[in-house]
Order: sequence, then C-alpha cells, then structure tokens
Amino acid sequence: MESEKTPLLSADSNSHTYVNIDQNSRSVKETIYVDNDLYQPYDGSQPPKNMRETYLQKPRTSVVDPVDPITLSWKDVNVYSIPEDKKCCRGSNPAAIPKRILRNVNGILKPGTLMACMGASGAGKSTLMNILTFRNCGKLVVQGDVRVNGIEIGRSIRNVSAYVQQDDLFIGALTVREHLQFRAILRMNNSIRKSKRLERVEEVIHELGLSKCANTLIGTPGRIKGISGGEMKRLSFASEILTNPPLLFCDEPTSGLDSYMAMNIVDMLKSLAAKGHTILCTIHQPSSEVYDMFDQLLLLAEGRTAYMGPAKEGLDFFKEQGYACPVNYNPADYFIMTMAILPDQLDSCRKRVEKICDAFSKSKHAVELTKETDIVCNGTNPVTTTNLVVDRESSYGANWFQQFGSLTWRAWAQNIRDPLIMKVKIFQTIFIGVVLGLIYLHDNNNYDQKQVLNVNGVLFLLLTNMSFANMFAILNTFPTELPIFLREHGSGLYRVDTYYLSKSITELPALIILPTLFVSILYWMAGLYYNVESFLICCGISILVANTAASFGMIISTLSSSATMALAVAPPLLIPLMLFGGFFVQNDTIPDWLLWLKYLSWFQYSNEVLNINQWSDIDHIDCKNVTVALNSTVGTPSRCFTTGSQVLESLSFDEDNWYLDFGLISALFVGFRIVSFIILVIRAKRSSA
Repeated sequence: MESEKTPLLSADSNSHTYVNIDQNSRSVKETIYVDNDLYQPYDGSQPPKNMRETYLQKPRTSVVDPVDPITLSWKDVNVYSIPEDKKCCRGSNPAAIPKRILRNVNGILKPGTLMACMGASGAGKSTLMNILTFRNCGKLVVQGDVRVNGIEIGRSIRNVSAYVQQDDLFIGALTVREHLQFRAILRMNNSIRKSKRLERVEEVIHELGLSKCANTLIGTPGRIKGISGGEMKRLSFASEILTNPPLLFCDEPTSGLDSYMAMNIVDMLKSLAAKGHTILCTIHQPSSEVYDMFDQLLLLAEGRTAYMGPAKEGLDFFKEQGYACPVNYNPADYFIMTMAILPDQLDSCRKRVEKICDAFSKSKHAVELTKETDIVCNGTNPVTTTNLVVDRESSYGANWFQQFGSLTWRAWAQNIRDPLIMKVKIFQTIFIGVVLGLIYLHDNNNYDQKQVLNVNGVLFLLLTNMSFANMFAILNTFPTELPIFLREHGSGLYRVDTYYLSKSITELPALIILPTLFVSILYWMAGLYYNVESFLICCGISILVANTAASFGMIISTLSSSATMALAVAPPLLIPLMLFGGFFVQNDTIPDWLLWLKYLSWFQYSNEVLNINQWSDIDHIDCKNVTVALNSTVGTPSRCFTTGSQVLESLSFDEDNWYLDFGLISALFVGFRIVSFIILVIRAKRSSA
C-alpha cells in the first residue's frame, strides 16, 4: 500500500505537522514545517539529520518546470558483442563467435521510483545501462525495445535524462558555484533567461547541501586543495539535475565512499525520487541500511534477469527457491554471493544461476512485468505529459557564442588559478635563458671563427628549447583534460570546435610571452646581431616555433589515451624532426628515401630563417689567430669564414628562402592545428557512439 500523508495539526498557515504512514515499513517519519523552515527529526531508522550534514532548507519555488512523469521500459533486450577478427598469422582462422551479453531482459521503471541494479561482475549491469542511455553501443549488436512513456526513443533520451557516471571529473580550478553556473549556462534551455539559470544554480546548491562549500575550489589531487569526496559526489548530482531531468541514471553512485557518505548520497536520491524523478542506479554491494532505501531491485546474472520487483520482496523470492538469507546478513551481499560465478565451481554456479533465473521467469513478478511492458510497448498506456520534449532542433542548450564564451572563461580561470604550472614555466624560461646566456656570453658584433660555431649552436638551442618546452607543456596538461571534454561533449554540453578554439586562444598568451622573455634574455647575452629589427624578427620566429611545436603536441595528445602515453611517444617523433634542422646533418647529405621528413621539420625552416636573420648583414668575420686544423685524411686546412654569406653557404642555406621558410612554418602551424582538430572530432564521435 502506498504511504499516506495525514495532517495531525494545523496551528497556522506556516506551521504544519505531517506523519508519513507506510504499511510496508517499520518506521514512521515526521516532517515538520515551522515558520517556513524544514526540519527532519530522527525517526529511529537512520542516523539523526544533524549527524548527516544538517542543512536548513526553506521551501522554494523552482525556476524550472515541475518534473514530468516518465516511465522507462525495455522489452526483450538482447545484446551481442562481436569480437574483432584479428589475423596475426597466415592461414584460416575460425570465425569470430558473437558473445551474448544480455538475454531477453525486460523491465519497467515508473515515476517516483528508486531502483537498484545489482549483480556480480560480468552480469551485464554496465551493458544494460549503456543500452538504456544509448551510450558506448558502437561495437554491440542490440535487439529489443527501449521506450519512454511508450515512445520509441534513441539518443534523444538525453534530452529528458541525466547520467551521473562513476568517476567524478571536474576542472579543479573552479569553485563549486562557478562550475554549476558554467553548466547552467550551457546545459539549460536557451529560452531560460540567464538570471533564471543562475537562480536555479542557487536552488540546486541549497537542495543538495552544497552551501558550505559553494565558494570553495573543487580541487585537483596533489596540486589544489579542494572539497571532500562526499561533496564532490553531490556536486556530480548537482551538475546533472540542474535541468530537473525526469529520468536519472547513476553508475555506482556510492563507489569510493564510506557507509556514512553512501547513505547520505542514496538518501539524496530517495528525496529526488519522492519529487517524481525516475531513478535507476547500478550499485555494488551496498550496506543493509542503504539497500533498505531502494524501492525496486533488479538483479542480473549471466546476462539474465534473476529478480525484478520490490526490493523488500527479494529475500522472500530467494527463500522460495531454497536460498534463504541468514539472519543478520546483508541481503545485497547474499544476493551477489549466491549469483557469483566462481572459477573453480563453474558448473555448479551456472546451474544455480540458471535455476534462479528460470524460476523468476515463471514467477508472479515476471508475469506482471511482462504484462506491464506489453502494455507500454503496445502504446496503450495512459501516460500523459505536459512539458516533456524528446526531440529538439539542437542537441545543445546554448548557442555557439555562449559555448565559446563560457569555455574561454573557464579555460582562462583554469590558467590563472593553477599558478604552479605557470610559475614553473616562468622559472624554467628564465633559468635556461640565463644559463645559456652565461655559457655563450658575448658582448659585441665582432665575430671570429669560434664565435661562428657558438652562434650557430645557440640559435639551434633556442629552437630546441622553444620546441621541447612548449610541446611538453601541452603533453602534460591536455591529455588529463581530454576525458572531461569527452564526457561533457558526449552529454551535449558544447561542440568540439568551440572547445578547441577556446583552448587555442587561452594558450596564446603563454605561447607569446614566454618565448619573448626567453629571447630577450638570451639574444643580448649571447651577443647575437645587435639590431632591434633582427631582435624582433628573432622573437617573432621563436613565437611561431613555440606555437608550431605546441600544435604538434596537440596531435600527439589527441592520439594518446593518457599523459603518460603522450610523454612516451613524443621524443621518438620529435627527435628525427630535430635532426633534419640543418645543424646535425647537412641538407645535401640526407638520403633520398628520408628526404620527405625534412619537409615536416619546422627545425629546418626556422633554423634557416634565424641564420639568415643573424648572418645576412655580417660582412666581416675575423680570421686572425686561427689555429689551422689539418684534415687527417687529405691534409687540407679548415675553411676560414670571412662573411656571413659564407657561413650560410656552408650550412646549405639560401638567403632568398626567408619568406618561403616563414610561410612554410606558418603552414605547418595551421596544418598541425587542423589535423589535431580532426583527430579530436573523430575521438569525440567514437566516444559518443
């Protein structure tokens, strides 16, 4: 019997007392409103509210529309995973055998219901969640119906649902309030005014008990101190319920939390369900107290339904099959243990699972479930909605400019509030610049033969430092943020191009200031050509090289699955390009079959430009006091350079290539950016498949 709410006392319009009476529950819970303040006194079944982060909550008028009732149903769902046919050796390989993950799974989830989906590892919980949310189905063959209020639905289910994933991924440099404001601007419908969106943020902060940490940085482990694990998990829910979605999916919401915080999270879900939300959670071995808070239970075993029905009747069903739960034993642990497939007892475990699943298929719960899903799938259910919109013209809540502006603001805030990285970059730039300046210290334009070698060396070291420093700066940061991008883009928060463009723009200041700082130190200390115009050209080329190297780093980052992989792959790719820069190997000695690599090397073009900038106007190089070195093979003296043109000639550089080289470096910069963007688009599509 459903619970009844009976008024016991009405002193005035602002003070009421209610008692919720549930015939199926041993507890009676009071909810008292006094002077518009909400208190929840201890009911004897769970810790007092003041032990579970008490929050003084006042009734509010919600900014968003009331929750539309949603009934989610799935019928005869079968899922197959077809393994890839990898032929590593010659000869005929047997055809890949499809693996059946889910077998004839039926289910229905009604409004105001909190359902737990449980099962041993490999039971099919994650696969079912992916099927219902239409995520990560690219390599699966799916059969069956998934409907919302009797309507066949596909990816547009994301317009009426939210998915709280197991891992909490956030930009740690933002505060809780800023993160939610960012989400509200991008996620909520564009027809809602900005002031109303921000009002909704405050409403959610209040509702989920985040007021105390609203202005606290979320934090990054090891770098920025932030909020607690429980607060971070509540923030994950807050991020998803901003739009007040009627349907909510949660993947292991209590993972990594202690029993106290787990109960707090599930209690929050229970309160959301009481407001009309339809909630499905996968959960791994909850405590007895947490288990008792769920309304419905779905047990999966070997891809089949072992039980689906009221959570409180699950023990009775297992008892009827001869598997009675011991007294004072956690029901969730018992279910998992009973349906687990142990490696050393495969046959007996599978027979037990088959017996339970077969018994459920003939039980009253299964018969009733089949009737309900048939009614829904045949379109005869009387479910009506007022504001439910399944299909929208655009999958994004914000337009292009709103997305770009919000992403640029977030990226800029991230750069400013994570000072450690910037401090390290500045220190590295100054330190290396001063050290190289002291090593190559020279105070005038009077060059001798030794200075020729030193100048050529310092120019190439300048290019090498600009390339490695700026490329590895990208490799250390971008791959760690990539999972956040893939998740947010997959949730329909923003487009790929707005994200990529905002990241590129916010990187520019560092890619301009740091190369300029480095050249300003090294150029004058090393005694490079004393001319303001030449100095500015050197700065410009260094900035262009830094951006080109960063763009190359973007390609590696978008191709890599982690920062560790990116850092491991980068040196073997960069060093060959560096060798073709004209410093270690003469251009005219490169083998023909490797010559094509030279054209991908910005070292080649930038080294030529910098040497032209340095030597083209030098008409005198001192040859006095030169020690003649004899070649041990032919006995000829070494060459003495008297002009800068001779130096360029010895390096196989052509003064007429100045503009060509500049254009080719620019082309590589743009080309690398385009390639990395295309790779990012492909990864985003695959992640959303």
